[in-house]
Amino acid sequence: MIQLAGSVKEMGIVSAKITSITFFRFILDSFLTFINQHKLDLKKQPCLLTVSGGVDSIVMLDLFGKADFPAGVAHCNFGLRGEESEGDEVFVRKLAESYGFPFFSKHFNPKSLTKEKGISTQMAARELRYPWFEELRIEHNYKYIATAHHANDSLETTLLNLVRGTGLSGLHGISGIYNHILRPLLLATKEEILSYAQENGLLWREDRSNDSDDYKRNLIRHKVVPILKQLNPSLEKTHGHSAEKLLSADHLLKEMLHEWAATIVTKKNDQIRINIFLLLTESQPVYRLWYLLDEYGYSYQQSAQIIANIPGISGRQFLSNSHILLIDREYLIVTKKNECKEYSSVSINALEGEFHLGGQSLRLSQKERNSNPWTCNDKNTVIVDPKKLKFPLTIRKWETGDVFQPFGMNGKRKKLSDFFADLKMDLFTKRNTLILLNGNQEIIWVLGLRLDERYRIDEDTVDFLEFTLILSERG
Repeated sequence: MIQLAGSVKEMGIVSAKITSITFFRFILDSFLTFINQHKLDLKKQPCLLTVSGGVDSIVMLDLFGKADFPAGVAHCNFGLRGEESEGDEVFVRKLAESYGFPFFSKHFNPKSLTKEKGISTQMAARELRYPWFEELRIEHNYKYIATAHHANDSLETTLLNLVRGTGLSGLHGISGIYNHILRPLLLATKEEILSYAQENGLLWREDRSNDSDDYKRNLIRHKVVPILKQLNPSLEKTHGHSAEKLLSADHLLKEMLHEWAATIVTKKNDQIRINIFLLLTESQPVYRLWYLLDEYGYSYQQSAQIIANIPGISGRQFLSNSHILLIDREYLIVTKKNECKEYSSVSINALEGEFHLGGQSLRLSQKERNSNPWTCNDKNTVIVDPKKLKFPLTIRKWETGDVFQPFGMNGKRKKLSDFFADLKMDLFTKRNTLILLNGNQEIIWVLGLRLDERYRIDEDTVDFLEFTLILSERG
């Protein structure tokens, strides 16, 4: 633990007056500039301050206290440094009380999540703390969750993104506001934060892991940034100005692409369809496709592979962790992996009722002759003569070799595969197409598409049976 000069009393935290000239020169200007740029009214918008006990979060806490902004303090105890972690919690608790801020703390075990998900301790800690912060924010009516990220953090994030590979959004570093996350120190450098803490006699806790080069960010911080600062001593400030321009360019580009996407993307039956012709006639089709597919887990490299494979035979598929993309004749079709399900068959032994298979249901209901069954314009409803049925009926997915006599073809037989080809049906839709079979295994209805000629009603039909296909939402 590092203790700088000054007791709690000497810190001046009891008074809301500004006593240090460097408060204006270093931090206050950055702090107030950030607030003005984002048009914040922190007097009326209380913040939940995330305070670890390190110098950055302690300075943020002091600024809120001296500015008399209403706030609460949240501290996560991850127990990674034994007694030092316990000391951090006690320290932050006492400091929050001295400012008159409500204090919240919670113990976490990031190592168990690290083993479970195979992720780093830092990533596990993030996944644990942010949901808790959000719970506190909602429960206690805080407008924002304030973190103490600063200009150096933003620079390091940009450099890490460059090493890993990034698009334009990765070049502008950390955003000042993202949803309910607020970063009020983003315009201040680490050097300015340290100067403020020292000249205002603040105390803080030091995490010894920050001196290690074991973590990628620390390697950037201790090895890469010092070399870059030899070329540009004002590196953090320069990056801040560049980041502003890159952020604006990113927003403008996304606005343009958002408007363009509305002209090329349609949604049909829980599928996303991208018009291939319209995509290929635009400039930079790979980047445009990446913009459309990024939210479904596809990389830029995959987008380039998809564009390269479009001139080939349709039917090629590309997978992300959550979705499947199919290159069809006219469209790139994207659907969730669990939309392509394997269903068991369903047996029907009654003339009335509702029967479920996957995301679809079939409803049976008997009708009398005088209810005028002769007209039906709904493709999801058919009427048949119940005297022609042999129970049990069966609902199942279609199979290769299935044959029926499509209504309107005067009794001619046709393979379902050829019927689907005539309709230019895509692979995903074919996979999920169901058929209704009579007890003699003849197809009665290709659900939602075509009735078999043999089961149509005629003048001799006394009563009839109505089948209605119900499409429910699929998860």
